[in-house]
Amino acid sequence: MSMSSRSQASEAPVRLLIVGCGDVGMRVLRRLPAGWQVCALTSSPARQEALRAAGAHPLLGNLDDARTLRRLAGLATHVLHLAPPQASGAQDLRTRRLLQALRRATPPQVLVYASTTGVYGDAQGAWLDETAPLQPRSDRAHRRVDAEQALRRFGRETGAHVSVLRVPGIYAWDREGGHPRERLARGTPVLEAPDDVYTNHIHADDLARVCVRALLRAPAGRCFNVCDDTQLRMGEYFDLAADLCGLPRPPRISRAQAQVQMSPMQLSFMAESRRLLNARMKRDLGLRLRYADVREGLLAGR
Repeated sequence: MSMSSRSQASEAPVRLLIVGCGDVGMRVLRRLPAGWQVCALTSSPARQEALRAAGAHPLLGNLDDARTLRRLAGLATHVLHLAPPQASGAQDLRTRRLLQALRRATPPQVLVYASTTGVYGDAQGAWLDETAPLQPRSDRAHRRVDAEQALRRFGRETGAHVSVLRVPGIYAWDREGGHPRERLARGTPVLEAPDDVYTNHIHADDLARVCVRALLRAPAGRCFNVCDDTQLRMGEYFDLAADLCGLPRPPRISRAQAQVQMSPMQLSFMAESRRLLNARMKRDLGLRLRYADVREGLLAGR
């Protein structure tokens, strides 16, 4: 879709479908332009009241059951896809079922997908922009690459205006399980400096703002590294959080010790090191981050 045709289309009422309306989706709802009609797909009947209170019309459906997704066909002009893949397999079957449902009628004009920076794999601390090759190492990252490829193909075949947000670690004081103070309180160790890895972060409120900007103005077919400007190794990040929160700094252990003491999931986040460039996000989306440095974001909203 050209920018001129997108501008003309934007004059019509926007009907937004949010798929995976959890914490970030709820933050998006608070930042949408006035007049947008919003539906939110949920598999939980218990969440319907909260979604209504936030301004969205809840739709019961499950990405693991294609039969429940048929009503999505032709429903929305814009789609924000925030749902993760299923827990196993090389393909993201949830995204494939969603796209199959959207193909049954007029496809959306705009589709924004929240992927992960894990698609880059281990860069051994090197700087990466969005042109870096995708080298996923975990099954989880392979599923995300599969989703990105399926979405790009959907865009080419239907004319939908697809963009991909590659998202690192999301944090916020009021995000359940999403603030380092909880891990610090458990005393979870981090790697010693010689073994430590670079990590990247984005405040949940800034991510929500990026989602809205992408729905409004992201160029077709573009990927964006959605991260702040901070460049810290994992241990440095948790040391900083501990100092700001008045908590003890985490113990340091060697990688060999971590192999014995930590779960495979924890180890997977310590196996990859990269530093991400975010100039495209700022330039193409015209966005100034509210929390460009984690020092500003870690205590915000407490």
